[in-house]
Amino acid sequence: MTDPDAHLLIVDDDERIRGLLQKFLIRHGFLVSAARDAAHARRLLAGLDFDMIVLDVMMPGEDGITLTRAIRETSGTPILLLTARGETENRIEGLEAGADDYLSKPFEPKELLLRINAILRRMPDPEAVSTAPKLLSLGPIRYDIERGEMWRGEELVRLTATESQLMRIFSSSPGEPVSRSKLVEDLGRDKGQAQERAVDVQITRLRRKIESDPKQPRYLQTVRGAGYMLAPD
Repeated sequence: MTDPDAHLLIVDDDERIRGLLQKFLIRHGFLVSAARDAAHARRLLAGLDFDMIVLDVMMPGEDGITLTRAIRETSGTPILLLTARGETENRIEGLEAGADDYLSKPFEPKELLLRINAILRRMPDPEAVSTAPKLLSLGPIRYDIERGEMWRGEELVRLTATESQLMRIFSSSPGEPVSRSKLVEDLGRDKGQAQERAVDVQITRLRRKIESDPKQPRYLQTVRGAGYMLAPD
């Protein structure tokens, strides 16, 4: 279901594609702004708040992956990358940079709409605040299950939409392993090894925010043959 209040930013150097996507998404209830390149996108991002960014990887000048890294330094706004079909390395690099998902060109507009709605559904609901929030302790990290917020001391840890959804999945059954295929399914993605690999990349990014030594995880553990498990204190 489309969020009628969601404001999207489309970043693509192809004027025809940019225009078609803007018209299509407006017809489906979104507020849509468009940028022709990374520099244009930066100007829009400096003055406006967006609920999601749809970003082409291959652009003249600053590419989409570099822009993704820059956005992630200050913002957890969901990012969907658009990649050419054969650019497997770019997809993995994009996920490592902080993107929430990717879609290969060429694609059907309806598939883009499904991906956008799936990502927006992963975002924590700011209205869902309990008077008695449940907290998980992960060493120096506190995770507020009700708010979907992660804290290190007094500092809020920025989570991407996918990282937020992963934490919700794991915190719903702490101490129990969740298979990679189940994670792919719960994230609303197509089944397959490519998406399982994408989940592995997201787990690696999440560990960097939770673990003191991400290579020897204490709290987000790998369970051989079973998947991943959150093991709070």
